[in-house]
Amino acid sequence: MTKPASLGTGEARTRLHELTVIDVRTPGEYRGGHLPGALNIPLDQIQRALPDIRRSAERGDVLVVCASGTRSENACRILADNRIAAATLSGGTGAWAAAGHDLHYPQGAACATSAAWSMERQVRFTAGTIVLIGLLLGVLVHPAFQILSAGIAGGLVFSALTDTCGMAALLAKLPHNRPRTADLDNTLAELRNR
Repeated sequence: MTKPASLGTGEARTRLHELTVIDVRTPGEYRGGHLPGALNIPLDQIQRALPDIRRSAERGDVLVVCASGTRSENACRILADNRIAAATLSGGTGAWAAAGHDLHYPQGAACATSAAWSMERQVRFTAGTIVLIGLLLGVLVHPAFQILSAGIAGGLVFSALTDTCGMAALLAKLPHNRPRTADLDNTLAELRNR
């Protein structure tokens, strides 16, 4: 697989006015701060949005953004498989903020301090909790419970080797990480009107 085209934060900032920016993070992450003008279409909803993204790509360049660049690269591959050209933001919103560029917050979102946790943080918390529970149950109840901890460790190694994360895919299905149907419909309508 070839790596999708990418834009650095400086080039993206310069061209922001001419780009259609699609943020593929969860709605909670998006509320925690996003690029100005970015539309939230979570990675697991990209297939549903393909016709609207295709029309947008025919009118101009599409930039796909996530927290660090991994999910946006996956989204770009899905788009490329459907013959839709798109680029990813190198380093994601983390690199954007680190470069001193402003993040925008949806109306009603106070600021980043009250934002939902990033998917990476949710995965670290969940994996760590399961490992601790497995170790604790292994000491207090039966040593066989330590297999739970070993399973998580194996999953983390597999995740690193394949640059995928099954736990993140599961966590993305939790209600706080899912867009309401009406929100996604509104986002797609806005994309059509750009």
